[in-house]
Amino acid sequence: MSSHQRRSKAELARRVAQDIFDGAYVNLGIGMPTQVANCIPAGREVVLQSENGILGMGPAPAEGQEDYDLTNAGKQPVTLLPGGCYFHHADSFAMMRGGHLDVAVLGAFQVSATGDLANWSTGEAGAIPAVGGAMDLAVGARQTWVMMDLLTRAGECKVVRACTYPLTGLACVTRVYTDLCTLECTREGLRLIDTVDGLTHAELERIVGLPIRR
Repeated sequence: MSSHQRRSKAELARRVAQDIFDGAYVNLGIGMPTQVANCIPAGREVVLQSENGILGMGPAPAEGQEDYDLTNAGKQPVTLLPGGCYFHHADSFAMMRGGHLDVAVLGAFQVSATGDLANWSTGEAGAIPAVGGAMDLAVGARQTWVMMDLLTRAGECKVVRACTYPLTGLACVTRVYTDLCTLECTREGLRLIDTVDGLTHAELERIVGLPIRR
């Protein structure tokens, strides 16, 4: 049995931000992905887009400096960088659908080994569907990355052979960033990018329940 420590949410956000290239146009989905805005490396120009109509979004404001007329799609207060702007929802979706975003970082309930995404409903009776713009982002962005905990609270792996929840998009996810590892989704299945210190490849395959190429 290996000895390892999970990435904190802040550490996971920094891990995602590390891979965003200079000059990229990036959408950050609601929930955990919004933290990436606070972790863009100094000196790297990344233009953040928010579904509700912001381009040039900055990190969260300092405590006491919040402006609730300036929020992201999750209704969290944000800042606007020099040169940033805000605009109509329809223009925002034209950006998302038109292939103008380099990367979309989304949360997920399930991701298949070949990149299918399920992130808007668990199908439970009485659950409120919350698809938002996820379908548009999943197929409109040049790359779709998922940021999530690897396991559910019940200990079930969210990376699966085939999604059992309603799908958001087919074969759209290229990378999965989790608290235990970073994986690439390919037509041939999963490929390992990295793991947290102390987690062996064999143990990770046992947790996921699928083969993972190195």
